[in-house]
Amino acid sequence: MQGKIVKGIAGFYYVQTAKSGVYECRAKGIFRKERLKPLVGDNVEMTAVDEAAREGKIDKILPRKNALIRPAVANIDQTLVIFAAAKPKPNLNLLDRFLVAMERQDVRCVICFNKQDAASERECEKLRAVYENCGCRVLFSSALMGQGLDGIREILKGKTTALAGPSGVGKSSLVNLLAPEARMETGAISEKIERGRHTTRHAELFALDGDTFLCDTPGFSSLAVWDMEKEELKDCFPEFLPYQDCRFPGCSHTHEPGCAVKEALEAGKISRLRYEHYLAMYEELKYKKKY
Repeated sequence: MQGKIVKGIAGFYYVQTAKSGVYECRAKGIFRKERLKPLVGDNVEMTAVDEAAREGKIDKILPRKNALIRPAVANIDQTLVIFAAAKPKPNLNLLDRFLVAMERQDVRCVICFNKQDAASERECEKLRAVYENCGCRVLFSSALMGQGLDGIREILKGKTTALAGPSGVGKSSLVNLLAPEARMETGAISEKIERGRHTTRHAELFALDGDTFLCDTPGFSSLAVWDMEKEELKDCFPEFLPYQDCRFPGCSHTHEPGCAVKEALEAGKISRLRYEHYLAMYEELKYKKKY
């Protein structure tokens, strides 16, 4: 039978099937030989080993639309990256690193600043101004006050969305509001593996309806950008793209005269903060290349 991996932990994969519910599965040894690891979101073919205990084995991983490294999920249409608007103060350097990672993997990203109730209107507008030209839709929400949920539901509908973001920004609280029934349905799995239900330690996929899936992922506190060359980085900042008519071919947009990106920066068409983060990442990649 066919199903979708909704959770994976310690070598066990929980496969949701259309008619028979969730099976706890092991993957065939051939996957290790082929260095192919099943991921949450994978569509698979499986065989039931013990119907009464709902246990089975994964026989085949069906072709993937995509596979992300961090978060480690497959067949995703978009990511919804959640940061707090305040308390804690948003680490925008970390956010930009995540956006670069998604841009490089060609995955659409939506930014949501949660805890808007803890931030002033001026603070929220400053955040919006930084990201309004970066190619991402920007949303604001408050899990505590129940604000902004309709806008989030709108962008989730009909898609498989991976939630990502650092710990402590209210990500799990939003999941509980968006998918309370899914949380209840996965309670049995959480009890079986003896893990807490409200602190995300592993990627987990919830079905909101027939064609809408939400993948909760562990929080992150750092992201490296070392898996690319410095020349690739500028293509991961969409707001740079309209300003590529620089004086010199292959302009890095860092120090060259006649740089159209720097002219757009001075004209206020590009966020100075985003540009500073670009320079910091460029220097990291330059250092990696040299040493």
